Amino acid sequence: MQGRLSAWLVKHGLVHRSLGFDYQGIETLQIKPEDWYSIAVILYVYGYNYLRSQCAYDVAPGGLLASVYHLTRIEYGVDQAEEVCIKVFAPRSNPRIPSVFWVWKSADFQERESYDMLGIHYDNHPRLKRILMPESWIGWPLRKDYIVPNFYEIQDAY
Repeated sequence: MQGRLSAWLVKHGLVHRSLGFDYQGIETLQIKPEDWYSIAVILYVYGYNYLRSQCAYDVAPGGLLASVYHLTRIEYGVDQAEEVCIKVFAPRSNPRIPSVFWVWKSADFQERESYDMLGIHYDNHPRLKRILMPESWIGWPLRKDYIVPNFYEIQDAY
């Protein structure tokens, strides 16, 4: 099922994949990493002027990593703002996604947290460094295949 924004993107020849709608009826789209920055600029010009949130997750152990953007059109005099969810998937071996910091400044700390926890590198981010973990930390704690260093589970302790 294609939503309003997906139909608009198709009409203008912009490559994407519709993932349907979430439980609240918000359209969800998948964008390739190499197309993400140009489509982000187009969405901003189209009216999606507010980055509600950015987060990331590990799709499956050894699988893809996903960066998720919730965008909103804020307009004067509109009671129900139009929203869209964008998912950008990156391979675990080289998780690189263009930063949208220069489009939505609110992506700053959110992309840094995704980098810190999952190791997704946001190209052209001005201050991409760890924000929660110490700089000396090895690994990406929210990846499903992460092994905690120096952690030994005691089994059959009784």
